[in-house]
Amino acid sequence: MYGIKSPLPDSDRKVVGEALQGALVDLVDLSLVAKQLHWNVVGPRFRSVHLQLDEVVALARLHADTVAERAAAIGVSPDGRAVTVAATSGIATAPEGSVSDSATVGALVAGLGAVITRMRGRIDATAAADPISQDILIGLTADLEKYSWMAQAENTA
Repeated sequence: MYGIKSPLPDSDRKVVGEALQGALVDLVDLSLVAKQLHWNVVGPRFRSVHLQLDEVVALARLHADTVAERAAAIGVSPDGRAVTVAATSGIATAPEGSVSDSATVGALVAGLGAVITRMRGRIDATAAADPISQDILIGLTADLEKYSWMAQAENTA
């Protein structure tokens, strides 16, 4: 068996590995939920919401890859399998069938909010253990918060 040596002490690697694994799961699930909503959104704002959802999917997939590769770099095997995502994600399941544009945006805001809340906890958890991983989590959380703001602006009157 091959192992990746990490400069982090085992205790720090454990903390950081758990934070990165949690982030990976939430990002994979966010991409799946957003894509499900993307396929099923209907309503007068279909096009703008449809396109915004694709942006969220692309963002989540990009950051998931960065997080998984960081985990591998510190000697933690990332696990993005469907069974792991289904068992440990903090995002609510996307509604089934057609979803109005307003309900779609509401579901997106809720999903982003759940991920952001969990990411902020991971930022705190990695502060002392690994500032490099913490920086990755800070950057991706900033991006998620930007999309949360943009989605919330879709549903204001």
